[in-house]
Amino acid sequence: MENLSFDLIIQQVILFGLPILKAIAIWIIGSWIIKKLTKQVDKLMDKRGYEKSLQKFLSNLLSWGLKILLIVTILGALGIETTSFAAILASAGLAIGLALQGSLANFAGGVLIMIFKPFKIGDLIEAQGELGVVKEIEIFTTKINSPENKEIIIPNGTLSNGNITNYSSEGTLRVNLTIGIGYDEDIKKAKAVLLKVLTDNPQVLSNPAPSVNVSELADSSVNFAVRPWATTADYWDVYFGTLEKCKIALDEAGIEIPYPHSVEIRKQG
Repeated sequence: MENLSFDLIIQQVILFGLPILKAIAIWIIGSWIIKKLTKQVDKLMDKRGYEKSLQKFLSNLLSWGLKILLIVTILGALGIETTSFAAILASAGLAIGLALQGSLANFAGGVLIMIFKPFKIGDLIEAQGELGVVKEIEIFTTKINSPENKEIIIPNGTLSNGNITNYSSEGTLRVNLTIGIGYDEDIKKAKAVLLKVLTDNPQVLSNPAPSVNVSELADSSVNFAVRPWATTADYWDVYFGTLEKCKIALDEAGIEIPYPHSVEIRKQG
């Protein structure tokens, strides 16, 4: 009787103990593999220059996804039916996805922005009808500061799906100005005066070279396209400074800048 009981115990230990030992071994080995894999992925993202916030999020997402897969594998090793468990996870994922459609779109947009880097912090950009300097790039939103120092928060979903103009990516910008003179003035003299204003300004780049060309014969003026180049940081100084200096230089040269005239016609009856 005692031998029978002992044999029964041994059978039960083998029946339940081996799967438990197998599950423990799978957990130890699986956890080690997940740790090594996430470290390698972190190194790869560091090498490729991923944003720290994106790197941390993707690393945690990978780690938790692999741990869930490991748990499902362990449950299968213990003889527990995992089909229903997987179905529950899939249903929960679908429900969460439907509830968070907008947030998921913003998250996906944030990931795309951080991976492809159409802009970085400090860049002057124009997007979604807004102009400003990028202040912060987050997973779901991007914050920019407008020229009036207003903070503008743009969802990454709409930002990544729209047109983005990055004024800082090339390091230089062309300033587009139009300045008119009267039809009776000397075009060559005016052109020389305007070009001297540009070349005398240390903030105007010599390469690409600035240019002054007749762009339009308007109703009451001959218009020049004045095109100085500047660094992104000097853009507004060059823009406003050139306008002021051109007006002063033309006045000193005795060249008239026309303004609209009205003609009054009186009919005698």
